[in-house]
Amino acid sequence: MFKKILIANRGEIALRIHRACKDMGIKTVAVHSTADENSMHVRLADESVCIGPAIVKDSYLNIPSIISAATIANVDAIHPGVGLLSENAEFAKIVNDHEFIFIGPKQEHIHIMGNKILAKRKAEEIGIPILPGSKGDVKTYQEAVKIAKEIGFPILIKATNGGGGRGIKKVSSIEELKQKFFIAKAESEQSFGSDSVYIEKYLTHPRHIEIQVLSDKFGNVFSLGERDCSIQRRNQKLIEECPSPILNDDERKNISEICVKAMKKLDYENIGTIEFLYQDGEFFFIEMNTRLQVEHPITEMVYGIDLVKEQISVAYGNEVSFIDKNLTVNGHSIECRINAENPESFFPSSGNVRNYHVPGGPGIRIDSGLYNGLKITNYYDGLIAKLIIHGKNREECLLRLNRALLEFVIDGIDTTIPLYQRIIKEEQFLSANYDINWLENL
Repeated sequence: MFKKILIANRGEIALRIHRACKDMGIKTVAVHSTADENSMHVRLADESVCIGPAIVKDSYLNIPSIISAATIANVDAIHPGVGLLSENAEFAKIVNDHEFIFIGPKQEHIHIMGNKILAKRKAEEIGIPILPGSKGDVKTYQEAVKIAKEIGFPILIKATNGGGGRGIKKVSSIEELKQKFFIAKAESEQSFGSDSVYIEKYLTHPRHIEIQVLSDKFGNVFSLGERDCSIQRRNQKLIEECPSPILNDDERKNISEICVKAMKKLDYENIGTIEFLYQDGEFFFIEMNTRLQVEHPITEMVYGIDLVKEQISVAYGNEVSFIDKNLTVNGHSIECRINAENPESFFPSSGNVRNYHVPGGPGIRIDSGLYNGLKITNYYDGLIAKLIIHGKNREECLLRLNRALLEFVIDGIDTTIPLYQRIIKEEQFLSANYDINWLENL
């Protein structure tokens, strides 16, 4: 097994990876910016290396600094975490070129799935259902008009290299198309370095369902069920559930089998998540994330599997650990992403954390790097904690979630805890009668 791993990330996910490494007897190296020198993952790691100033492009996206840190610390492997460089194919190549192991999928799969057009083509090729839309990037307004008329309004214009819910424009009529087409191209260029966009059909009331897959180099591929991520704001997930409260057994079995067969055709290795829009009994491919997901803990709670440990073990060259076991669903799990934001305006919040108290009791898990006195800045993503609930069924989960939100105290900054306290009282949420647009209209 690896002796030492560098964690090329920050915050709660870096701490999560550190803990998995320690459970496996592996030493850890934390990298950090000057703004994060007092972060919990830095404090707990066996070694730490400062890789630059607070600005993310000069630190956590600074590939030469990260490789230098790995060389200085003499590590065996690098875990990219989530976000940042986790889906950067060039980073994976550089890691491997410097004779470190990249804890994630093959470089070519990161590249294909990181490009929305290539990903859609590949998905169709390996048997995953896709939405009607353009076959490639849409270069001209005239081409956009032709495609829109073929598939019908409403449509979505999406940045080819987009992600995290950014670079998306909904268009409801031909009158809107011209303005939004050029705005989408300009925003894509500004945000992702390319003005390439594509078009696909807009579904009016979809759910967001994703399938967790895990595979090794021996050809073993497993589906670890689905997560329902339909509670969103501006295409950003806020609440996730496992299993989905709206799928029936035949639907989940069918889509899981499709994903397993597709990953075998792709010769995929390590962890990945295939994301779908689901409407009226049909699944349509959105994208594939070739990395660990923020919401991975709910799958862990339901299936009793440590996904980070599996990632590390598979990257080392081992088989998936549960290859001879029957995977069974144990209860229900819900995750709330706690962000440092005003719960009404969603304006980012910064300051020193004080009176930090986490909820406890049966079925409660907190993934967070917070502690009393920690300074929260606006340099990075606002996710500061994940509240994960597990129960024998959804009803028990909701009761525990209510209790946990009442107990959770984070003073000194604004958080989205009050938002979740409001959501869980809504009848449509309690009855699971909502789609990805529901929260926007609440």
